[in-house]
Amino acid sequence: MSLAASLGVHLPAEPDVRSLEAFLKQQQRTNPAHFADLSLAVIKLLGRGEYVLKSPGEEAPGHFGLAVQNYSHSTAPNRRYPDLITQRLLKAAFGGNPSPYSAEALSALAEHCTERENEANKVERFVKKCAAATLLSSQIGLKFEAAISGVSADGTWVRLSHPPVEGKLVGSFKHLDVGHRVRVQLVSTDSEKGFIDFELA
Repeated sequence: MSLAASLGVHLPAEPDVRSLEAFLKQQQRTNPAHFADLSLAVIKLLGRGEYVLKSPGEEAPGHFGLAVQNYSHSTAPNRRYPDLITQRLLKAAFGGNPSPYSAEALSALAEHCTERENEANKVERFVKKCAAATLLSSQIGLKFEAAISGVSADGTWVRLSHPPVEGKLVGSFKHLDVGHRVRVQLVSTDSEKGFIDFELA
């Protein structure tokens, strides 16, 4: 809500997918140069999805972006275990057979798959950070245009447009929020730890 307000747009207090979609489409039309940063900020604010079991008659959070309650997805079962589970369930249902999993087993599998996917994403992010730190190691002292991509108790994060990398903004900045545009200077990198540190220029 505050991200939209900083751009002069009012969104409802309760999350509403249609209002968010309209806001993003309008920003894509009117501010295409910064739309990639904005959409990334919105995705981060929404947070990661997770696998959950929805039993008959139970309410489920559904998929906010698609605005549907009953939702599943599938890519390729040779790449993702959750897709293999989904295909086994569908095969049993189409064949008129009982589920190959109990509700307890499915709930445990949903939790396990969410945990494993989060761990895999952490490794992928770390590798990208190390590569980005190596790329920028020769550019200490240079200034860049950036957008605030995250604000938490751990610090403030910025994402450069060119090259598209993310790093930490050194210091405390209570006046900055996700989506704000800033000019930063690269102050240090650590390729082994994947650290990239900036300060306001």
